[in-house]
Amino acid sequence: MIVAPSILSADFSRLGDQLKEVEKSHAQWIHFDVFDGHFVPNISFGTDVLKAVKSSVKMYVDVHLVISDPEYYSDIFMNAGADGITFHLDAVNSIEKSLALINKIKARGKKVGITVYPEADMHEYLPYLDEVDLALVMSIKPGFGGQPFREDAIERIKWLNDLRKKHNYHYLIQVDGGINAETGGQCAKAGADVLVAGSYVFKNNIPEAVDTLYKL
Repeated sequence: MIVAPSILSADFSRLGDQLKEVEKSHAQWIHFDVFDGHFVPNISFGTDVLKAVKSSVKMYVDVHLVISDPEYYSDIFMNAGADGITFHLDAVNSIEKSLALINKIKARGKKVGITVYPEADMHEYLPYLDEVDLALVMSIKPGFGGQPFREDAIERIKWLNDLRKKHNYHYLIQVDGGINAETGGQCAKAGADVLVAGSYVFKNNIPEAVDTLYKL
C-alpha cells in the first residue's frame, strides 16, 4: 500500500520536523491539497509552501488542485516541484479541454490524476480512465480536513477496480478523506492502492500510524 500523508493536517509550527518523521517512516508520498477559496470555501497552500516541502524531503509530492482554473495553475505547481497533478473535471467542464490538460501534464513528464467527486455519476469518468495515472476517490467532500469517512466511497473503489481489471487500465486508485486503520482496511479490500491520511497520521505517532496503513 502507498501511504500519502496529507500536510493539510500537519502542525505548521513544526512542519519541518514532522516531514522528517514522515520521510523516515514507510510513507512514500506527500499529499498536497491546494484550495483557492473559490472552488471550495477554504484556502490552503501556494507554491512557496510546495517549494519548502520539496526542499525538506526527497519524496514524491502528489498535488491535488481543488481549484477553479487547473489549466492555468497546473504549470505553476509543476514548475514549483509537483511530481503529480490531480484535478477536478467539473473545474474544466469540457471533455476536450480535460483531455488536453491530461496530455499537457503527461508531456511535462508528470503523473496525472482525476478526482472522483462524492455523489457524481461514475460514468462521467469513462472518457478519461484509459488516459490517467490515478483516480482519486474522495471519501469526504473536498475543502476541509477531519471529516468522517463516507461509506459510499467503497462502492466507487470497487467499480474502478473492476473496470481496471476488465480493460487492463493502469491507473492507481487513491482514496482521500477520513482514512484510519479501519477505513483504510475497507478501502484496501475494495481495491485501493494509495491511502491519503491527514489527521490519522499527524495527530498521532507518525511512524506508527503510517505503518498501520502501509501494512494493509
